[in-house]
Amino acid sequence: MSETGLTVLDGTHLRSLNPALPELNGAVSGSHLLEIADSKASSSIFGLSLPQNLKASALSRVIAGSDDQDDDVTFRQEEFGKDKASKFLSNYISAIADEMKDDPLVVSILDGNTLKMFMEDEDDYAMVAENLFTDIDIEDKGKICKSEIRNALVHMGVEMGIPPFSEFPMLNDILKKHGAEGEEELGQAQFAELLQPILQETADALSEKHVVVIHNIKVVNGSKLRKLLADEKQLNDVIERLSLETKSEKDELHKTKLIRSYLEKHGGDLGLPPSESNEAVILLYNAVFSEIENEKSVAGADEEFREFVKGILEKFAEQLEGNPIFCDLEN
Repeated sequence: MSETGLTVLDGTHLRSLNPALPELNGAVSGSHLLEIADSKASSSIFGLSLPQNLKASALSRVIAGSDDQDDDVTFRQEEFGKDKASKFLSNYISAIADEMKDDPLVVSILDGNTLKMFMEDEDDYAMVAENLFTDIDIEDKGKICKSEIRNALVHMGVEMGIPPFSEFPMLNDILKKHGAEGEEELGQAQFAELLQPILQETADALSEKHVVVIHNIKVVNGSKLRKLLADEKQLNDVIERLSLETKSEKDELHKTKLIRSYLEKHGGDLGLPPSESNEAVILLYNAVFSEIENEKSVAGADEEFREFVKGILEKFAEQLEGNPIFCDLEN
């Protein structure tokens, strides 16, 4: 997938992985085994370095299911033979896949394609260069310093195929090679002329070594809600809270509105997307509550109320599984 789009990593790549240990000379420590496992997981998902919190959660899952280790420190100090190490490797990568299913990563894979695409069209490139120059020339002098080329790349960003400097230090070398430094001033045409080979070389470098950038986006796909529905105690707690919230209301329509209001306010804790996230969330709520309006009565015995609420949550889970909602955590 090109960098204009987003790729959702939900563990699918890892589930098809058949990890094998490298040749070992004797036993291997837990710390070294983790390095091997993290490397194998990373190589199967575009070389992405997995977030530390994800790896820690996966390790906790494996340790919790083991009779031999009590905590992270004990695990890292233990020595593992080949059979035990192989079992851990398989369990750990499966645990990472489970973590990613519950909380997928949203990434852009920067491979140079977007840069090459708009550079192949002279009109597209001229428009991009003109817009960049205008954005950077905040004093409207018609001139900018050579060193502002760096800011131009930052302005372009991941959306246009430019990785952050922190993720792709080679950008510094490319700028230096093309003399994009110093206080010498450039007009718009000179700016466009200097920028072009810099972008071309960046695209070529990315085509040889892709850069994967993790976005601060949460994918709500119904996985957490499914877990709640499968946990009798958690489900009963939610239903009890909703029952208390609505018990004084006799009108069925108003009662349903109170349920919706409660879910919009507290749904994030249950596995629903925050109600203020975006228009897609409003459409989701409208779809679910329109569907249940004429299906069941919300009034009546406790068991009827329980089934009514459970049905609402099941419909949310079904909708989210088919159409996950992306929530930008930066907004």
